[in-house]
Amino acid sequence: MSLFEPTIPFGEPELMRVSDFQRYLHEPGGPRARVVTELTPGQPSLSQSLLADLMRFEHSGQASEVLEVLAACVRHAQHVVVHLQMGESVVPLTVFAVDRLVHCPVSIDALLLQRPTELRVLHVEPAVLRPPGDAEASLVGEGHHYHPLRPLLWELALRGARSALLPEIAGQVAYRVAPGVDLSGLRVAGALPGAIQKLQGDRYTLREMAEWPGFDTERASRLLNALYLQSGLIVSRTRPTGFGESFFGALGR
Repeated sequence: MSLFEPTIPFGEPELMRVSDFQRYLHEPGGPRARVVTELTPGQPSLSQSLLADLMRFEHSGQASEVLEVLAACVRHAQHVVVHLQMGESVVPLTVFAVDRLVHCPVSIDALLLQRPTELRVLHVEPAVLRPPGDAEASLVGEGHHYHPLRPLLWELALRGARSALLPEIAGQVAYRVAPGVDLSGLRVAGALPGAIQKLQGDRYTLREMAEWPGFDTERASRLLNALYLQSGLIVSRTRPTGFGESFFGALGR
């Protein structure tokens, strides 16, 4: 994953082939060949806090996962373009964290049909496109390419590559669902409704959840990640003197 800003034209381009995109990233003067140390006045840039998170993912020695990158974008409330590898093509997914929208030149159904476990992050850059209704109308894309962010986060958490807890909610903790959490419009099936109902009534550890019918450690972790990304999870960190509650449900607010 590259973290520096290229000058890829904004808009709704035809999907680029991965091989062509990789050549662009590494060409002389391209993002991989230079390090941006000074920001050009007026040029969109990644916030230092988001950049630090993305650098942490890259320095871990593993490819950045789509879910953790999107979670960082939402957590830092920054509008970015995440270039995803989908098969042999590159899909520019623009995330409008504050507006809870995404812009994607292919349908979200098509994106998720391509085995979300195989989606890979190739590059992250500041967004140039704007959300619907923005004063810069020339930078707003076609309406049918905008989609709600919430269902995408939910599906990627439940079906994507990441099978472990996001680091922000991992540790010696217990979990419960925040009162009034809105899960309307999301696919909640199988063992999920019963699990969510239990979490609304009391707090449970990951180990306890893994023993529920239809669950194991991976399924429990995926559900907790999904709830966290819906601003619907309360995390209680364990201490020798008891529990101290932390409202991780405030994500992205």
